[in-house]
Amino acid sequence: MQRDTLFLQIHTLTAYAASLLNRDDVGRAKRMPYGGASRVRVSSQCLKRHWRDVASAWSLSHLATQGTVRSRKIISREVAEPLVKDEGFAVEDVVAVLEALKVELLGESKKAKSEKAAVKAKGSKASTEEVEKPVEDRLKDLDTTQVIVLGRPEIDFIRATAADILRQKPNDVDAAVKTRFKNKETVANLRALRLAGGLDAAMFGRMVTSDILARGDSAVHVAHALTVHAEEAEPEYFVAIDEITREAGELGTALIQTTELTSGLFYGYVVIDVPLLVSNLEGVPVENWRTADHGLAERVIEHLVHLIATTSPGAKLGSTAPYGYADLMLVEAGTRQPRSLMTAFHTPVPIKPVNRETPEVRSGAIKALGDHLVRFDAMYGSAESRRIAAMLDHGAIPADAEPEGLSGLARWAAAQLGTPPQTARAA
Repeated sequence: MQRDTLFLQIHTLTAYAASLLNRDDVGRAKRMPYGGASRVRVSSQCLKRHWRDVASAWSLSHLATQGTVRSRKIISREVAEPLVKDEGFAVEDVVAVLEALKVELLGESKKAKSEKAAVKAKGSKASTEEVEKPVEDRLKDLDTTQVIVLGRPEIDFIRATAADILRQKPNDVDAAVKTRFKNKETVANLRALRLAGGLDAAMFGRMVTSDILARGDSAVHVAHALTVHAEEAEPEYFVAIDEITREAGELGTALIQTTELTSGLFYGYVVIDVPLLVSNLEGVPVENWRTADHGLAERVIEHLVHLIATTSPGAKLGSTAPYGYADLMLVEAGTRQPRSLMTAFHTPVPIKPVNRETPEVRSGAIKALGDHLVRFDAMYGSAESRRIAAMLDHGAIPADAEPEGLSGLARWAAAQLGTPPQTARAA
């Protein structure tokens, strides 16, 4: 089979009881109105974070050949501090060089430019104020306003480049840095750091505005998970007991608070842009993805299918133990534009059976999903290959033969990348 799959679509139904999976800014469960009913929601950021960080047999860290750092403080903590504390360069020199490097590597916003101009306008007064700051505070100025993603090789390269410029002691730091990055060999060395951004950037992208570091578009697209039915929520009242005061004859209530707990069956949806994933991982133009090595991309897909099915997001782990596995996972492989199946639940699945014929929520969700797919295929045609792994009767969903559980489904998904054409192998 040649590589014809452009998109893998992963659909899940996962149930959670008495949990608080993802909180908003006031501590309540995140919500989203849909189809005229409020649904409990788990954000895509929350889902991705847990998939990245979970420690399991299918952890993405087992695949990473290079470490990745995701932080606002990469330049100050990982680059500047070692240059000051370990190599003995003066703080003001380090800050000047790294400010210039940061502009070249990450780009500079209009706001940052105006702030820099204002500092320069202050002249010697501003310089005196900076010198009087503690070292840690002076290095904080190197922090970025947003979280950035850099691979360890890139961090090492930036630190080594800064150290080299510092040793040269140029009169004009900005000019020295610009000259360094006009050198084609310097830029080529930085771009040659294969997988420099790590799996994190290859899968979920990274944003930079310069032309030197590789900007990465996300190859894995993650929807916010919503309940297939109207929200189910309950206020939770709890107290903490002070045992010492209680033994003294007092009531012993040290804390009284309320929170919120929810229950629900969530529909999750993930799309993997296969050509872009291969391109990001292997450093090849996206149009050449078919002839590139796809071994790592296949392992990433297999791991991700396992992680999506078995990794639970969740706040209040200690008091709710919100661990759950997917009841159903449907994977589709095809070439046309992906589409979410959340439309199947635009009319909320009834929480309580209306009559004896009305199925319970999970069976009702599967029926709604199956009915929607039948109608979709009738209108647009059936162009995807489908496989299902489920713990429930899923006969209502039009799909091909069921693989051997989750492991079989994950292997099937990975195999959809296909094999290179014979001509590519011979080359």
